[in-house]
Amino acid sequence: MGILWIIIVGFVAGALAKYIMPGKEGGGFVMTTLLGIFGAFVGDWLGGLLGMSRLLDGLLGSIVSATLGALLILWIYNKWFKK
Repeated sequence: MGILWIIIVGFVAGALAKYIMPGKEGGGFVMTTLLGIFGAFVGDWLGGLLGMSRLLDGLLGSIVSATLGALLILWIYNKWFKK
């Protein structure tokens, strides 16, 4: 994925991840976008690592992999950094 594409998809993925796994993390729009962008990188990397890059081509596959990456990051954050 290109950087601009990752940012755009990351924003959507961050919003979806916060909708699926709501919490009191705070941060608002900026943190949600950063979460999604980082999740897009993680999801893209994991998809390539697992050989699923062909399945994850296109808009829907990109959003799904980025959302799964963002959910993973959000879960790790809540598990390790929240009391």
